[in-house]
Amino acid sequence: MSRRTNSIVPVHLALAAGAVLVLAPIIWTVAAGFRTQISLLMGDVLFTPIWSNFSEVLWSKTSDFLLNYRNSIIVGLVSTVLCVVVATLAAFSLNRMRWPGWVVHLFLAWTMIFHMIPPVALASAWFSMARAVGLENTFTGLILAHATLNLPMAIWLMAVFVRDVPKELEEAAIMDGADTPHILWYVILPLITPGLAATSILTFIFSWNEFAVALTLTMKQTATVPVAIAKFAQDFEIQYTQMAASAALAMVPAILVLLVAQRYIVKGLTQGAVK
Repeated sequence: MSRRTNSIVPVHLALAAGAVLVLAPIIWTVAAGFRTQISLLMGDVLFTPIWSNFSEVLWSKTSDFLLNYRNSIIVGLVSTVLCVVVATLAAFSLNRMRWPGWVVHLFLAWTMIFHMIPPVALASAWFSMARAVGLENTFTGLILAHATLNLPMAIWLMAVFVRDVPKELEEAAIMDGADTPHILWYVILPLITPGLAATSILTFIFSWNEFAVALTLTMKQTATVPVAIAKFAQDFEIQYTQMAASAALAMVPAILVLLVAQRYIVKGLTQGAVK
């Protein structure tokens, strides 16, 4: 065995171990959705797959999971569009407008600090504000909260992509008589399309998975998927198998988005890192 092969084997083993650590909980959750409660609690290794958990979650008269699914899609898509639009304009302003350097650094530092605060620490404050203006238990309140939560990350990402656009292109557009909106639309946006795609996908996934704020700001008609999954754990009973089936169904949109847009995410993130 060559020296190069000897050096590669540990790397492959480490990658395989990492893949097992990542995939094992997902595989266990999906498998639990096909088991009976008794089989799961008994810890049987071999079991006969059943579909009743998924059918109860999706079609039972007592289940609101499809409504929760629709709510998550609405909140995720609208908050993503709002967040990316604001982040792109903010990134353009920070990089191209004549702000003092300390203002830019202070603003980016604030976004980083805000991103570090656990969402659950802000949930009670947002509930009070939403209630004061009549936005509790509404899509609008939750969309604004999710957009605010994801905005710091989006601004940081978009700031990198906007910064890397050559200023000579904008100067040439100005020489041709273009104003700021036309420069942003016709010069900047076409060049940062990978960044827009990567930021949009990450923002949607973060909104889809958010739990603490959604639990605080929503009720039955506006609850999202993570809130619905948590409600399978009651005071006197935990429906493990139905909870696992719901979790498996909740993974579908995120996995589809990642599979379809994987190349945009990799291209966008690496482009911003390499330039």
